[in-house]
Amino acid sequence: MKYFLQIFLILGLFACHTAKPKIPFSSASSPTAPDYRQDAQWAALPERADPADRVPSPSMSDGQATAGVDVFFLHPTTYTGYRGETNWNAPLDATSLNERTDRGTILHQSSIFNAAARVYAPRYRQAHYEAFFSADTSSANAALDLAYRDVRAAFEYYLEHYNRGRPILIAAHSQGTRHGVQLLREFFDGQPLQAQLVAAYLVGLPVRKTEFEGIPPCATPTATGCFCAWRTFKRGHYPKGLPTGDHIAVTNPLNWSTDGTYAGFEQNQGGVLRNFDRGPRVGLTDAQVERGLLWAAKPRFFGKIFITFKNYHVADYNLYYANVRQNAQERITAFLEGTKPIK
Repeated sequence: MKYFLQIFLILGLFACHTAKPKIPFSSASSPTAPDYRQDAQWAALPERADPADRVPSPSMSDGQATAGVDVFFLHPTTYTGYRGETNWNAPLDATSLNERTDRGTILHQSSIFNAAARVYAPRYRQAHYEAFFSADTSSANAALDLAYRDVRAAFEYYLEHYNRGRPILIAAHSQGTRHGVQLLREFFDGQPLQAQLVAAYLVGLPVRKTEFEGIPPCATPTATGCFCAWRTFKRGHYPKGLPTGDHIAVTNPLNWSTDGTYAGFEQNQGGVLRNFDRGPRVGLTDAQVERGLLWAAKPRFFGKIFITFKNYHVADYNLYYANVRQNAQERITAFLEGTKPIK
């Protein structure tokens, strides 16, 4: 229970304990750029043992060795700075930060896709947590732009050296979704590479239904060449200061509808909490689309009485782990049945 509470409280802890950058952004003082020829610059690679290979249940298996599809996964913000911080972007050689990323998002999020896709997850000079809240918007935007330059460089290296023409899933969360949207615009939307796009999971930030010219929201559980998106809040909560409305794309990760059709607890095949190896907890919560948001009931687990906050952002994937895992497999199968698989 302790760590599950930490998962939900992490945003609040960041707000209280983050070490804010003390000076404006400067490219001259930014951390050294990554060299994606080095395996150490990747949080996950399919030929290397890493947390993306793990599964939370004996009934699940890591299928990367035989997968004919790749997933390019962009992790969320894990960089909250250090005392006396001056950098707006994360250093790539920070051991403790990399460990936090690996045992958190790489384990609990990117592993969702290992059943039928080879997992590639670059480390990148992610923008500081404060980039999303700072009044210094010039520095914040510059930091986010620098982070995307790394993401672009990683993807270009991946295409040249790893992809070999295989179909691609794009999966991302939070800051990763911001970069994922840019990546889809630049490399897929209306481009030849769009023919290789199985689907995109753009989770944790608002994505407009009309975000792309040729990549629509996924309308069915097996649609391909489309995107899924959701942001999870407690049922009945409309967050202040955050975009809402029917112009925002929302996918229900239990029934994969985009309307308000309710999906009950019984449709949740299992969410994953702190003890990853304990396995998915069936019926953890429900889901329903509501005005640009995903509403969920307070998750069912011992100690839930202590959860009083209403933003379930950091658990967007965790709450629906098994359902997202199955859906990714279904979309991959549908894509491969409609095309010639490339091994």
